[in-house]
Amino acid sequence: MSAEENKALVRRFLEEPLKGNLDVIDELLSPDFVDRNLMPGQGPTREDFKRSVEELLDAFSTTSYIIEEQVAEGDTVVTKYRETGISRGEIGGLPPTGTESTHEGIYIHRLSGGKITEEWSTIDALPAIEDLAKEMRERERIEQDLKVARTIQQASLPKDVPKLEGWQISPYIQSAREVGGDFYEFFELDDGRVGFVVGDATGKGVPAALVMTATCAFLGGVATASGSSSPGEVLARVNEAVLARIPPNMFVTCFYGVLDPKSGHFIYANAGHNLPCCCRKENIASDLVARGMPLGLMPGMSYEENEIVLVPGETVLFYTDGLVEAHDARGEMFGTPRLRSLLTEYPAYAKGLNALLLEELRRFTGEGWEQEDDITLLTLECTPTRS
Repeated sequence: MSAEENKALVRRFLEEPLKGNLDVIDELLSPDFVDRNLMPGQGPTREDFKRSVEELLDAFSTTSYIIEEQVAEGDTVVTKYRETGISRGEIGGLPPTGTESTHEGIYIHRLSGGKITEEWSTIDALPAIEDLAKEMRERERIEQDLKVARTIQQASLPKDVPKLEGWQISPYIQSAREVGGDFYEFFELDDGRVGFVVGDATGKGVPAALVMTATCAFLGGVATASGSSSPGEVLARVNEAVLARIPPNMFVTCFYGVLDPKSGHFIYANAGHNLPCCCRKENIASDLVARGMPLGLMPGMSYEENEIVLVPGETVLFYTDGLVEAHDARGEMFGTPRLRSLLTEYPAYAKGLNALLLEELRRFTGEGWEQEDDITLLTLECTPTRS
């Protein structure tokens, strides 16, 4: 065969598979064909080569293939090409990127009797594959770090709830990612009083978790060290500490209340958090309202205080916005009115209330729902048997 015929044969061999014609491989490769440039796990034979081409075509959609130059000398054809395509599937154990990339390369083919007997190749895609492998290793390292961060964060949450005679306390927390910004905490104060905190740092993931951890530490330090029975005063002092230490684009919503378990007296303040709901014996649900800006937004803030007396059979639900701002498949939000309706419809026992609300949430969002935000529920019940 002439040099031009050899170049045309190689051109056809390179272009036809991109059009879906894999039969050209059997047609133009010699039975004793040898691939001289093997990827890890790839064999050198014609069947191995065909299988590799099929896998590559499944994983990489070519959008442009240009043969820029061909040189033929004797039984050898050298082809320079440029290829552009999109990675849509796994290649060599590496996940798809979904992005378009371009690489250039050179093929060297040896022919005999109108058949290709050997192939060598140089391709600049290898550095890209190595970069992708490096990215995968980095991603695995980050995932491992996140697992460790989640373990640390879970360990920082209260391991036990306060044991108070005549009271039932039930917490629930579920992050939308490995770590999150929701938190709850209990503080043992003077004279047997107990502080209750539920909060939410803006955002999700590691930044929110770091801000959450810092805020929780500030709250615990101020509440226990100062001996103050004023939730508004505690929030005001914590606001100054948070403001000086977190990024300017972040803030924390937080509800803090102090319970006297002997009298049922509950005094509270709110830093821009979702209003807790008090479920009364008459199947009436009312908000615990107190005005105040989120922590970390502005200096010199004051926080309004209000108080109630909880009697046997009444329950307070503290929660974060991950519950009420969840959406169903149609984009409808679970919403506060739906929550209020549920709280007036069902008996408000602390042990069962969290489970009831989560079941209603699952029913509302439907199958396959992907949690959008962290969800925290904390119920405080003054049991009917309390004297």
